[in-house]
Amino acid sequence: MNAQRAVRELRSMLEDAGLSGSFLVRDLATGDELGIDPDVELPIASLVKVPLATAVLERIQDGRIDGAAVIDVPPGRITSAGPVGLSRFRHPARIAVEDLLYLSTALSDNTAADVLFGLVPPAEVNHALANAGITGITVRHLMRELTRTPAERFEAREVQFAQSLAIGSRTARRGHPVSQLDVSRANSGTARACVDLLQALWVPTRIPAAVATHVRSLMSENIIRHRLAPDFRSDASRWSSKTGTLLNLRHEIGVVEHEDGSRYAVAALTESTVPAAAQPTAEAVMAHVARSLHDQLRAW
Repeated sequence: MNAQRAVRELRSMLEDAGLSGSFLVRDLATGDELGIDPDVELPIASLVKVPLATAVLERIQDGRIDGAAVIDVPPGRITSAGPVGLSRFRHPARIAVEDLLYLSTALSDNTAADVLFGLVPPAEVNHALANAGITGITVRHLMRELTRTPAERFEAREVQFAQSLAIGSRTARRGHPVSQLDVSRANSGTARACVDLLQALWVPTRIPAAVATHVRSLMSENIIRHRLAPDFRSDASRWSSKTGTLLNLRHEIGVVEHEDGSRYAVAALTESTVPAAAQPTAEAVMAHVARSLHDQLRAW
């Protein structure tokens, strides 16, 4: 099957599952790549925690931040479904900066991420991305904004109303009345930009090697393993990744490292037209599409 035919069939599969997507797979050795609409800009939700971790670790590396410094963290006290870690704590905690990095990146703890944003604000994260030569990712706000969507205003049994609002209100230029879904106001990026970031971390040239190694380690410890991991992780391959989820958006970016030494960066950014919070079929389809692109590229 040639690449164009494969992409057409995978695009049709996404449509049948109620998904549209921005996918890209790149061979980190050759630069060869295969994707579906890889330059479509989308809100990136928790994917922003990867550039955040990179920026914080650069400041630890050059001495501007003490990784062992302990910070008093107020409890998140969030009770809605989804948030983990400090976001659900009921009492204050004292945590070192490097441990906050683990919570933010591997557990996707929004409260931990916002404490780190207090050390390295969004504008400085953007500056770190620019210094690394990465364009196409824009950081605008803290993670607490993701807990102020319509989903938090409805009872759990009414979640479809929030999903319907997310699905039916996007403008032709990807604006949205829900600010967290508006690419001009949200933390946003493309599949291509995310793959560029992964390449900068796995083949570091402008990011310090020690920083890149630490970020890769954090991503390898990602505990969220229900999305792309089932199709990429095996005894013969290592999968390091970060997920992002918000209303009808489901994303994951990562790198699969095979035992033969080959490495592929993968970005899967999707939005659903199905008004439901739990969509195991969507998760399975996006993983299949990402894996199929990888397999097609690897067979070249």
